[in-house]
Amino acid sequence: MRDKVVIVTGASSGIGKALVYELAHQGAKVVLAARNMEELHLIEKDLKQMGTAVLSVQTDVTQEAACRELIEKAYDFFGRIDVLINNAGISMRALLEDLDLEVLRKVMAVNFWGTVYCTKYALPYLLASRGSLVGVISIAGFIGLPGRTGYAASKFAVRGFLNTVRIENLKKGLHVLVAAPGFTASNIRKTALNAHGNQQGESPRNENKMMSAEECAAIIIKGIRKRKKEIIMTFTEGKLAVFLSKWWPGLVDRLSYKLMAKEPDSPIK
Repeated sequence: MRDKVVIVTGASSGIGKALVYELAHQGAKVVLAARNMEELHLIEKDLKQMGTAVLSVQTDVTQEAACRELIEKAYDFFGRIDVLINNAGISMRALLEDLDLEVLRKVMAVNFWGTVYCTKYALPYLLASRGSLVGVISIAGFIGLPGRTGYAASKFAVRGFLNTVRIENLKKGLHVLVAAPGFTASNIRKTALNAHGNQQGESPRNENKMMSAEECAAIIIKGIRKRKKEIIMTFTEGKLAVFLSKWWPGLVDRLSYKLMAKEPDSPIK
């Protein structure tokens, strides 16, 4: 990754922040994108002390113009773009029957449309560098998770979108990676939206038993270096679940229901 110019959305926390530091350790030039400019400045200051070339751009990925500006500023500053990692995302936790539909629109705006906007404007530069286009999805992009209709729908959509972009550019040297972490210790569950669009606050799951954001970031970057098409992380909740869903979908439905119903204060009765 040395001297590669890499854009990371959702760079202010969680997997995005871990990606930025791992990229810096591997010698990349990094563009940080997120809404929280205060946090980005702290990360930027730290990275510069490490000798990393870095640019911070305040970006709301739900806004097409903001995504276009991010890509243009990155190119103007560094003169090329080698990797775009679409990582920005939010989650939700509520049954559809109880859900304000505006929550679904917000989740889709961040997770799906944010990926579409950034990809659209970065694509010419990625084609020129024969670079890598990455989407950080979730196991929920393969298996429906009850209580997460909007989240699962957005991740399924991102997977379909990126897989199609890969096929469209099959003969142009573009690398497209879809990376699906399992349950990862990050703040996405704390900021998950409830039925009325408010952040739920405390995570309903035991974060200590999950993959760390740093482990996840290292796997994604290794996948970029090896130009993999797809990465499914963790064995039981990831690889095994996706495999079983192809052959015993009814079993996986029941297991998913049971797993999510066990969560503290689960919306599933």
